[in-house]
Formats: sequence, structure tokens, C-alpha cells
Amino acid sequence: MASSILLVEDEKNLLSTIRLNLELEGYEVTAYMSAEEAWQKYKGVSFSLLILDVTLPGMNGYELCENIRKTDKKTPILFLTSRSSPEDRISGLKLGADDYLGKPFHLEELLLRVKSLLKRAMPEDEPEVQEEYHFDNCSINFKTYEVLTKEGEKKELSKKEIDLLKLLVERKNEVIPREMILKQVWGYDSIPSTRTIDNHIVTFRKYFEKDPKSPIHFHSIRGVGYKFTE
Repeated sequence: MASSILLVEDEKNLLSTIRLNLELEGYEVTAYMSAEEAWQKYKGVSFSLLILDVTLPGMNGYELCENIRKTDKKTPILFLTSRSSPEDRISGLKLGADDYLGKPFHLEELLLRVKSLLKRAMPEDEPEVQEEYHFDNCSINFKTYEVLTKEGEKKELSKKEIDLLKLLVERKNEVIPREMILKQVWGYDSIPSTRTIDNHIVTFRKYFEKDPKSPIHFHSIRGVGYKFTE
């Protein structure tokens, strides 16, 4: 069954171009030029992905996203906008968007992002992590929030620490962007400072690394994010 996409874009030519290219990829597309129309349609129909322009007449894309997220926390949302400053990106992600593509953009990049968001939203594609994870002489229990350190000590961690460890382990060997960590671990209920994530990584190194100053498991990738390796 083809994935269904709700597209909201007030530039007629751009809307037609995006719609045509999505349909050529095999997607079912419902398109509107106003957020009000889209909101009425959304309330009665289930979609696989929402693509929302930010700058719309009347209700804007941010407001539409906020309305949707009150009842739907799962359907992926991609923002299209010429407002692509870090502050704008944070505002959009805080409201519950999953990705942000600045205008002008290449259609190929849009199609790749659409494909990626749809793939990530499929339950069967979600990585699984066992209740207890072991590496070196250490272990993490995701149910009890307890870890066994390199010194053989048991430590009880906070939920945020365990959630961050779980995300890192689920995506081991991948660099995880800071924005993804903020969205999936903190949920943007309260945005932590950059140092908050860094401090957690320092704690993990203290517990699990033989030499915290030369980590082999918990890596910081400058300007991008973090990575866990066995």
C-alpha cells in the first residue's frame, strides 16, 4: 500500500512540482494551499507523513504542527521554509517536527528526506535493545536504571541518563546529531543547554571508560553530535 502524504504549500507552482515528484515516486498526495483546509482534512484522515510550509496565510505551519501534535505524536512532520536559522529550526523541532528543509532545496534531497522519515516511522524498522546490555566488563539495565561500572560498582542512573544510553546503544557506530538527542531524550519539554548532554557523556566516560580522557566507547563529534562504539 502506498504511503499517504499531506502537503501544505501556498506557492502554487512549488506545490504542483512537489506533488508531481512525490506521485512519480509512488506516494499518494493530498495537497492544500492553506493550513485551515489541511487541518480540517487531517482531523478525519490518517497520513503517513506531513510536509508543511512554515509561512502560510492565516494559520502558519508552526500553528498547524502544534495543533496536530496535541493528538498525534507519531506521524512524521517535515517543515519547508526559507526561515532556516538555528533559532527557527529549534522552534520547529520544539513544536514536534521531525525534520526541517530550507528553501530553496533540491527535489532529490526532499525525496531522500521523505523516504528516510517514512522508513524511520515504520515500527518494524525500529532497532531493538535487550533489557540488559553488556560491553567490556560493564552492563546497563534499561528496566531497573542500574549500571555496572568498569570498577564493578552498581550505580543507579536517572531516566534521562538511561534514555540517552539507550539511544546511543540502539544506534551504535552511528553519529547521532544533537538535535535528534534533544528531541528523543528531552522531548523539548525543557530544552537543556549544550553542556547538559556533554556532562552526561563525561559521566558515562567516568563509569565505563578505562581511560576517560581517551574514550573508546563514548565519542563527541565536534559540531555534530555523539557516537557509541563497542
